[in-house]
Amino acid sequence: MIFTRREIAEIVKQRRKFEYRLKRPSPLKEDYLAYIEYETQLDSLRRLRKKSVMRELQKQGLKTNKKMKKSVSDFAGVRRIVDIYRLAVMRFKGDIELWFRYLEFCRERRHGRMKKVQAQVIRFHPKVPGVWIYAAAWEFDHNLNVEAARAIMQSGLRVCPTSEDLWIEYLRMELTFLNKLKARKVALGEDVGILARDQISADEKQWTDENKDLYMPLNEEGEHNEGSDIKSEKSRKKIDKFQEQGFSILRTIYSGAVEALPSSFSMRKQFLEILDATDLVNSEEMHKEILNDIKRDFSTQPEYWDWLARLEYNPATTQEISEENTHSQVEKAVQVYEEAVELLPSAIMFNQYAKFFMGVTALLKGENKPKGLAGQYASYISHLFRVYEKAETMGCIDEDLACQHISFYLQLGRLDEARKLAEKLCREKFSSSAQLCLLRVSVEVRHLTRDSTSPSKAELLSIFELLKGALTRVSTSEAESLWLMALKIFANQKHYFEKLVEISVKSLAKDGGTENGFSLSSAIVNFVLQKDGVRHARDVYKRTCIELESNLASNGDKDSLVNARKLYESALKNYDQNLSLWRDYYCMETKMGTSETASAVYWRARKILKDSSALVTQDL
Repeated sequence: MIFTRREIAEIVKQRRKFEYRLKRPSPLKEDYLAYIEYETQLDSLRRLRKKSVMRELQKQGLKTNKKMKKSVSDFAGVRRIVDIYRLAVMRFKGDIELWFRYLEFCRERRHGRMKKVQAQVIRFHPKVPGVWIYAAAWEFDHNLNVEAARAIMQSGLRVCPTSEDLWIEYLRMELTFLNKLKARKVALGEDVGILARDQISADEKQWTDENKDLYMPLNEEGEHNEGSDIKSEKSRKKIDKFQEQGFSILRTIYSGAVEALPSSFSMRKQFLEILDATDLVNSEEMHKEILNDIKRDFSTQPEYWDWLARLEYNPATTQEISEENTHSQVEKAVQVYEEAVELLPSAIMFNQYAKFFMGVTALLKGENKPKGLAGQYASYISHLFRVYEKAETMGCIDEDLACQHISFYLQLGRLDEARKLAEKLCREKFSSSAQLCLLRVSVEVRHLTRDSTSPSKAELLSIFELLKGALTRVSTSEAESLWLMALKIFANQKHYFEKLVEISVKSLAKDGGTENGFSLSSAIVNFVLQKDGVRHARDVYKRTCIELESNLASNGDKDSLVNARKLYESALKNYDQNLSLWRDYYCMETKMGTSETASAVYWRARKILKDSSALVTQDL
């Protein structure tokens, strides 16, 4: 017996609980998945228990042939899980993830409902390319039915003609099938080799052909060998049917894919990669044709020129190349980029050009330096600077490229040049760029603290003026990093910190809050809380709110005037002897209120303040 009576009772109880959940008016997807998980674990436990029972019987020497036969319980668990999946997908027909879990379960358990489930998921989700690819892969790999897999792929392409994955997988399937047929011919001794590239170099073949006369036949045996060489030469000239058919398939699928997706650059790159990985008839011609098509359709896109240049040399995928060829390959890539920036003078193109050289220089700084480039580091550095300067001269420099230029100076330790460049760019073209202003401030701070750890008062003043100009030009929504840097630098400088609070109030009144989750007022209060404690943080919070509402009221917002009065009254309850608070309240009422409200604030102040003579000032 596999399960005890108590275990069986618990199983019944759990199944009843799951069935009640599924009978609810609106069962959840999690209910079905929990039920499936329970039944899967239960079936696994049953199989383990059965194996254990069989081992015990074998130890006792009993005949177990009859017991080894599968019973109804061996199929009941899987059938129950399949039924739960069927109920789940009928309830949640639009859940493609649930359908794929159903398919995977049927495939793993080799259940006969696999084909029916595939037909259902294709009927409900015909526009999902992955469904067609999955069904065709199952027919091709599991059922070994190439015709059915081809029919499924072609049906999928009729329904989803704009799917890159479908076209690529269809081509791979057809070439894989041809490769299997070729391998079968080789195994039977009817052919030699598979659809792979010949590793003999073209130079070696050319040398052999040019020096045939150097080989002399020995005796009569040589004449016989000469005849066999002629026969082998004829056999080599004979076109391989598989290579010819593979070329025809690739050409047909490529034509259909380009017609369906004329603007897909990534798909054509994948076709080219597949062509380079296979040995087909006229593959060189096809390679040139695809390259010409790509140039014709995508020569106005920077992505094409970057890809074309990296075909010559790609720093990201370095290989062992001879010392003579490495530098020439880099030069060829540079020629492609130079042609590109002449045809497409844009910031994106210059960005790609600069990234290429950044990759090359980073590679030369690493441990595994490529051969042939060890002595070229200085020339590549100067060339990269010429790229940045050319972009600026042609008016194609953007914010990212400018930051890269400054950062590259900093990487080389040329701080003074980085400082001059940052000052020039922030003063001219990128005065309202938060990223560039942040970089400039960090460069200035590094320059001022280069000789001493703490800057002087004059240096602090220059940094503050620089930050003040940047914070007033850049909107609050874009200046999060800039504000955080300013608060961090001047957190312990009370005078400058107070000025930063005043600038923040004006910025919030002008720009409002941000949508990216950054709260300037909250950041200021947090800095004060960490530095001076809760009491000072509350003072800053109230003051910030009062100034904000006052500025909004000065712009004509009536609700803000009411809120500002409430905040002043709340602040005066705790700080009734604060002269500046009374004075600010009175000034606000004088400017935005009425003569009655202003007089009321004035006489209240004279009555409450202990030193009322202080009220007799020019402001009041």
